[in-house]
Amino acid sequence: MSRRPLVNALLVVAVVALFAVPLLLDGGTSEYGGTDAAVTADLEADGHTPWFESVFSPAGEVESGLFALQAAIGGGVLGYVLGRLRGRRLAQEKPGPGSPAP
Repeated sequence: MSRRPLVNALLVVAVVALFAVPLLLDGGTSEYGGTDAAVTADLEADGHTPWFESVFSPAGEVESGLFALQAAIGGGVLGYVLGRLRGRRLAQEKPGPGSPAP
């Protein structure tokens, strides 16, 4: 048996555990919020005011969608670059049909 399926299965289990264990330990009692909102609330509580207003202030769902879109684009670019680097390395390792024999 190859090690690759076993490693893939263990990686999937590890990712699921990364999400499940904190939820199980917490018991669902905590509220999840972003760091930006927490810092903004602390600064406003201290009396600080923002220097400028945002040009575009999307609603909550649109903001979440834009964040997910940004993550998807970043993941796509990262996957493309990693695939391109792997393909380049494989092309350098395998001689082509017209290349001279070593």
